[in-house]
Order: sequence, then structure tokens, then C-alpha cells
Amino acid sequence: MTLDPTHDFELEEAATSRLPVFDLDMSDEDMDRMMKNAERACNFLKSISHEGRLMILCHLTTGEKSVTELEDLLSARQSAVSQQLTRLRLEGLVTPRREGKTIYYSLTDERPKKIMETVYDLFCRED
Repeated sequence: MTLDPTHDFELEEAATSRLPVFDLDMSDEDMDRMMKNAERACNFLKSISHEGRLMILCHLTTGEKSVTELEDLLSARQSAVSQQLTRLRLEGLVTPRREGKTIYYSLTDERPKKIMETVYDLFCRED
């Protein structure tokens, strides 16, 4: 995507955006990297595109929770919660920890928390 220099607004927007500017002169390596990143982003977005998984991530942003705690918070059956946790674990978004018979889950890294903050700002925050 090349910006038309006659459009000052577009230039100003590009200067303040954290997004890269693409053009037809991109190298094959840059295009390959972009496609791999797009695939990773799509897989991430698919993994959070279910209400149950989104709510689990929302609850885990405040800290580690047991499966039983998540069942209670979501008013859901253990099998449904476990199924969604399995998907999130396979995508690398949550990490389990066993303590006796209890399994606890936490966020693997900051990606889900950053997304949940953005989702909250866009859809939940009351101004």
C-alpha cells in the first residue's frame, strides 16, 4: 500500500500509526514473513472467537484460576470448560498447573491480556 503524498492526512496518519506501510516493492522475504505472521494472527484470533474461551481469558487476566473456579464463574459444566481450556492450551494461550487433584490455569504470556484489554476498551468500557 503506497500513500499518495498529496494527501497530508494520510501521511500524518501513517507517521503516527504503529502499522507498517506496504508497497509493491516488498521483497519476497518480507512478503513471506508477513504471510507467516498473518497465519499466526488468524490462528490466535480463531482461538479467542468463542464466547466461552473469551470469557475464560477474561477471568484469567486477573490471575490463576482452578477449573472448578472457572466452572462457577462461567456457570458452565466441567466438560464444557475443559473443552475450551484444551483449545486455549493447544494454542499456547493458557498453561496448566496441577496441585493434587486440582488443575489451575493461567495465561501463558501477555498476548491474551493485551487483546482482552483492547476488547474491553472497544466493547465493555462505559464512558
